[in-house]
Amino acid sequence: MKCPFCADANTQVVDTRENEEGDTVRRRRRCVACEKRFTTYERVELQLPQVIKKNGSRTEYQRDKCKASMMLALRKRPVTTESLDAALDRIEERLVQLGQREVASDRIGELVMRELKKLDNIAYIRFASVYRNFEDVNEFSEAIREVEAPPQTPPHGPSTEL
Repeated sequence: MKCPFCADANTQVVDTRENEEGDTVRRRRRCVACEKRFTTYERVELQLPQVIKKNGSRTEYQRDKCKASMMLALRKRPVTTESLDAALDRIEERLVQLGQREVASDRIGELVMRELKKLDNIAYIRFASVYRNFEDVNEFSEAIREVEAPPQTPPHGPSTEL
C-alpha cells in the first residue's frame, strides 16, 4: 500500500479492526518514510449486475453514482455517513441476491427509494419527486400520504418482490 502523502511503498499496519457486521476491515497504517498515518478499508468485491438504462444501453453499476444521488436527496438532513453507507450496502446486497447478470435502472431506483424511506422521509420525497417526475401537487400529496401511512404487511408476510 503506497503512502498517500509521499507515495512510498513501505507502510506498516498499526491497528486492524472489523466493523460490527464483519464485512469491512479498517486498517490504520504508518508510512515508514514520512511517519504519517492514514486509514484504509477493505471490503469484499462482489460481482454486481450490469445496469440496463432507460434508453436500452448497458453500463456497470457505480456505487459512487448511487451514493451521489442519495446524498443529494439527503442534503442538510440529519443522516450519518455510516447510515448512508449501510443503506448502500443493503442495496448492493439485494442486487447480488437477485442473481441476475443485468438489472433495470428502474429497479435500482426503487431500491434507493426504499432505503431513503427508512432513513429520512424528506429525502424520500425529494428523491421520489425527481425519480418519478412529479408534475403536480397531487403527486406530492400522494407521496406524503405514503410516508405518513403505517406500513402494511400483506397477509402472506413481507414482500420480497424487489
